[in-house]
Amino acid sequence: MGADPRLGTLPGGPDTGGTRPGAAPRAAGTPRIVGVVWGLLVLNTLGSAGARTIVPLPRSLIQMVTMGALVAAFALALAVNLRLRIRPSAYVLLLTLLLVPSVISSVNLESGFGALFRCGRLALFVATLWLLSRWWDGGPTFVRHHIRMYFAVLGSVAAGAAISPGAALPELYGGRLVGALWPLTPPQIGQYAAVIIGLTVLLLLGRRADRAGAAVVIVPSLVLLALTHTRTATLGLLIGLAVAIGSLVMTSAAARRFFAWAVLCAAVAAVGFAPALRAWFLRGQSEENLTSLTGRAKVWDALLAAPRTTGQELFGMGLGDKSFGGLPIDNSWLAVYHEQGWTGVTLVAAIIVVLGGVALLRPPSLARACALFLISYCAIASYTEAGLGDASPYLLHLAVAASLLAAPVQGPPAPAPEVPRRRVPRWARR
Repeated sequence: MGADPRLGTLPGGPDTGGTRPGAAPRAAGTPRIVGVVWGLLVLNTLGSAGARTIVPLPRSLIQMVTMGALVAAFALALAVNLRLRIRPSAYVLLLTLLLVPSVISSVNLESGFGALFRCGRLALFVATLWLLSRWWDGGPTFVRHHIRMYFAVLGSVAAGAAISPGAALPELYGGRLVGALWPLTPPQIGQYAAVIIGLTVLLLLGRRADRAGAAVVIVPSLVLLALTHTRTATLGLLIGLAVAIGSLVMTSAAARRFFAWAVLCAAVAAVGFAPALRAWFLRGQSEENLTSLTGRAKVWDALLAAPRTTGQELFGMGLGDKSFGGLPIDNSWLAVYHEQGWTGVTLVAAIIVVLGGVALLRPPSLARACALFLISYCAIASYTEAGLGDASPYLLHLAVAASLLAAPVQGPPAPAPEVPRRRVPRWARR
């Protein structure tokens, strides 16, 4: 995994798309407008509910901005891909099939007219991914777009904390970091920080980023992650990196050195800072509260005990706000079961299995390691976070993984060199 001069540095170097070693170069790089489309998709998935901001933002205004971003993303993706050239993708195909139980359950209006609106949003989201699949070639283009967009989001969080520390660390959330300029909850901030930290570390190990550029991303993100006190994001980051780096250990000396140092530092931290780490992990909660996953288990038990018809078992209750009885479900599998039934659960499980299976069958590479990190992180976070069944950052994470696992675009074969004709003397021709 040598250095690749085409890939620039993080967070702001040039990005020409890149292809795998041995693949034919593409005729043209990824258009810059594709990065704009990806940023608009990120904006759409930020959500409209969260902490109180310094300047109060009406929820209707936030929803108008996020939905407008999705419409703009689809329009720009269509404008840059007018010929509707798409690449076969099992991931986007399974998302398209997920629309079927979503629509079947939503037309009953058991969750209100908002269910149909969410179906339209999911359909537009999936259509945009289909249009972008044209540029999925196994290169790090979308990894870099992902890091840049979420680093910009974290920049707004840091700016809000600098402007108003009281609003950014409210007592309502137990002193955990929230978004003071845009309403973001601690789990959201922790998720964004963990994902870009993991991807940047892998780019650094693969010599796709220089140390200074990587430090600009990793160090502030680690600080923000620590301030959120988000256990799911921290565990997802650690386990995801362990899986990803483990896939590189046999082929990368840098990965072996990093793994050895990480194990050593973890052992020292476990011995020397055990009380502080335990206090950070508990967040002032009791052992009983931690065992019940901060009350989530009670909501899950009530959801599973609720009576359902056969149709509701198969197709769910319709797309909603991922809550039950007015309380958040905070589990992707139960949220999908509640809204899209066993059909939705089967399709979401197929997404994880297919992406994971394809990644495991690929030879060791940086692209495979990044894909394994994203898949592992989403699988771990699905236990305490919802989002795998609707337009969300988790679907964007998996879309990046799908772009990394796509086969490289093969260009037309190079013409064979013309063999010069040997000049034959006239006397010999006679």
